[in-house]
Amino acid sequence: MLAALLLIMTLKHDSNYDFLFFSVSETFTVSVKSPVSVQRGHTAILPCWLTSSQNAEDMEVRWYQGSDEYDTPALLYKEKAFDYSSQKASFAGRVSFGLKEETSGGLQAGDVSLKLEKATIEDAGKYTCVVSSSDDSDSASVSLTVTETGHQPLLSAVMKDDNKVNLSCQSDGWHPKPELSWSDSKTALIPANVMFSKNSAGFYSVHSWVLVSSPSEVSCSVGLFNEEPKETRMRLENSLEEGLWFHPQVSFISKCLIQIREDNIKLVDTGNQLIKIRGFRLKEANDEFPDGDRVTCLTAVRGSPGFSSGRHYWEVSLAATADLIKKSWWIGVTDKHEIPHDERLSPTTKNGFWFLSSCPNQEDTVQFSTEPETFIYVQSKPKTVGVYLDFDNRELSFYNVEEKCLIGSLAAEFTGELFPLFNPGKGDIGTMKILQRPLKVAQMKKKRGKTLHSVMLSCIQ
Repeated sequence: MLAALLLIMTLKHDSNYDFLFFSVSETFTVSVKSPVSVQRGHTAILPCWLTSSQNAEDMEVRWYQGSDEYDTPALLYKEKAFDYSSQKASFAGRVSFGLKEETSGGLQAGDVSLKLEKATIEDAGKYTCVVSSSDDSDSASVSLTVTETGHQPLLSAVMKDDNKVNLSCQSDGWHPKPELSWSDSKTALIPANVMFSKNSAGFYSVHSWVLVSSPSEVSCSVGLFNEEPKETRMRLENSLEEGLWFHPQVSFISKCLIQIREDNIKLVDTGNQLIKIRGFRLKEANDEFPDGDRVTCLTAVRGSPGFSSGRHYWEVSLAATADLIKKSWWIGVTDKHEIPHDERLSPTTKNGFWFLSSCPNQEDTVQFSTEPETFIYVQSKPKTVGVYLDFDNRELSFYNVEEKCLIGSLAAEFTGELFPLFNPGKGDIGTMKILQRPLKVAQMKKKRGKTLHSVMLSCIQ
């Protein structure tokens, strides 16, 4: 901004100039750093400062969102105090002055940056920083992006003619609008379409599909600009005996399950004081745990008998009532004859733990014990989980019994004896129960034109 100059001239009677005064007023320029990005729920600093580093304690500072909310500011500072009388209600208790950098001198050094806590999706947009003094005024704008990382992409497939497969990729819960890309082992793939939708909460969903040949390995990646994307891979193979197989870290399969014999699983009670075992029921016993809130092997339980061949199936109930469903749990198998009571152990498929579990931060997601974790979006929480172990074919599958759908499968090189694995989790008053009942299994026929992970064994009649 140009300085305002006051020119005062005094003239002598002989018309010669005697002296000339120039007086410069207190002027400044407002500078900002834009754009700014913050994760939803975190704290954002919107940098704004006076380039002359003037003391701003006696100035008026106004921050407002959008282009027409000058009179309802996010923050108003004047006469050395905050004025909340006209503040926009959504910013109450969440805004103050921040520091554009750790070494900043704050208001005394002309730093009038806005600190915005617990950022929401509605906070995204343009913010204007206006600084005024008795002599001058200037303003500048900052663009704020509020991000939310969505769910792991969910892949599904529809079999077509001529050995073609229509792969679909879907991911929800993103902000702002994410980027989606397909690729195979050789090159990028051009999708047939990419569609976006936005829910009432402001989060984006993306859905895309691509037609590929089998066999092939395909990946779908979804992510935000300048952030690491989430990727799900799927390997498609032809098998004369089993039809089309899917083998990513998680495989969604359609196959015939014939002559599965019933297995009456029992819990092995080792006297662990952190859990309660009553018959076929299992729950946590304490409010405080030596390993904190993180679910570890300290609350895990082995089942019996063990298996070293054949096909086996059992079911675990996670619902005490229709409305009370456990939020924390592990269900699977392990090759450990005794569960290591070591909170530092990371139980994964690499060290003998193959299980499906609840996801700590996302109620509509479950995860496998792969490394790194494999996440699966579920439309509804499973009330009863069916576990199918095909030892000879090295496969472990999990079913949502009520919904009659396959959640997912793990393919692994099992060696030695395997035992059922259970963990009631933590912070959850619900009980898990190993069900004991006869099982009838009907052979499934391969159905063309159906999504493979929606084709479910008709096992309960």
